[in-house]
Amino acid sequence: MDPLVTLGTESPGATALLALIVIASLIGLFAAPAMLERNLFRPHWLLPHREYSTLLTSAFLHADLAHLFFNGFTFWAFAFALERAMGTGRFLALYFFGLLASDLGTWLTHRRDPGYKCLGASGAILAVLFASIVYNPSASIFILPIPVPIPAPLFAVLYLAYSYYASRQARGRVNHDAHLAGAAAGVAFVALTDFPALGRAVQTLFS
Repeated sequence: MDPLVTLGTESPGATALLALIVIASLIGLFAAPAMLERNLFRPHWLLPHREYSTLLTSAFLHADLAHLFFNGFTFWAFAFALERAMGTGRFLALYFFGLLASDLGTWLTHRRDPGYKCLGASGAILAVLFASIVYNPSASIFILPIPVPIPAPLFAVLYLAYSYYASRQARGRVNHDAHLAGAAAGVAFVALTDFPALGRAVQTLFS
């Protein structure tokens, strides 16, 4: 069976989400840039202007190709195996739980800043990444041109460290502030829905 067909059959939720993120982002970046502006998440104006839809729509669009590629790569590397481990229903619940948790974190941080605006699926994808590490703490990924596999927990820590640095620079429309909230949401979701998995991960990481 074709590998893409296999992925779509075994992980339909991850396949649909990745396709939607990539297609919507490419349309916004190259065909309809006004779509990006209309769907920016602006915490200060969320309640006064009732921009509630941007809590969701901003997470399916990206500020540039590098932003889209990095998020897409991270999702591809971890989401499909995680969906097979969790089941499609719980995987989708995790994804949107991480998305809303990261929105909340961004709103709390920037609700008094009228000029702050952002795009990106980073919070939800960090929830996927950290939940995936809970289920498979010994996993590794290859990132060219690095010639050796990178342990998934190390990749996650480096991702968060970069996010912290980038959020302090306050440039562009990438929602780096969503990352920490998304990561915490991923671990919390597994703790609430499959606590033994969290216990096994802790034992593996520290044994």
